[in-house]
Amino acid sequence: MASDDFARLLATDGVVEECVLRSTFGFMAYHGGGLEAATDLIAREAAMRAGASYYGVLHPGDDPPHIPSIRFDPSHSDAMSAFIEHVDVVVTVHGFGRRGFFTSLLLGGRNRDLAHHVAQHLRSRLPAYRLVSDAEEIPKDLRGMHPRNPVNLPRGAGVQIELPPRVRGSSPLWWDWEHGLTPHTEALIDGLVAAADSWSPSVLFPGDE
Repeated sequence: MASDDFARLLATDGVVEECVLRSTFGFMAYHGGGLEAATDLIAREAAMRAGASYYGVLHPGDDPPHIPSIRFDPSHSDAMSAFIEHVDVVVTVHGFGRRGFFTSLLLGGRNRDLAHHVAQHLRSRLPAYRLVSDAEEIPKDLRGMHPRNPVNLPRGAGVQIELPPRVRGSSPLWWDWEHGLTPHTEALIDGLVAAADSWSPSVLFPGDE
């Protein structure tokens, strides 16, 4: 496993790194741009509306190579390192497509209180989707539990949210949509903003204990 994959990625023509430090709640999308469509847009917009911090990596082209999350080592990026040091918790936004999960949003990562908190805010806004915040119900390779996964590097770790194409506005359902963000994507962002605005480490919803 090459340890310098992230450094070589950042040196690639067309790759753009973004970082804005605001509050200690963070949103991150390092598979953005042409790789996992709209993930950077969702994370960036949610962070801006919530006054939260944001870090993203935009990959060029329509089918760029996919580098696994655990190879995004902040020691190769001053911006990512500063972001990780600045935030207490993070929501990392990813895209996926898998048979049987096209209407499922998967909330992995090691901060399980935050996962339940985010799920509660999204569930009422996205009734057509299944919010999966029980880690045991998430496919093992999508749980985001590895200690080197960037979602787990901040002080309070975070939530890895895997989004199917439909909620990102990139499924055939939206091919003729010409009015900016789709209603599902807007609802998703609204829920993420509400979760960030109301988050406290002591926040627990009924039944989450």
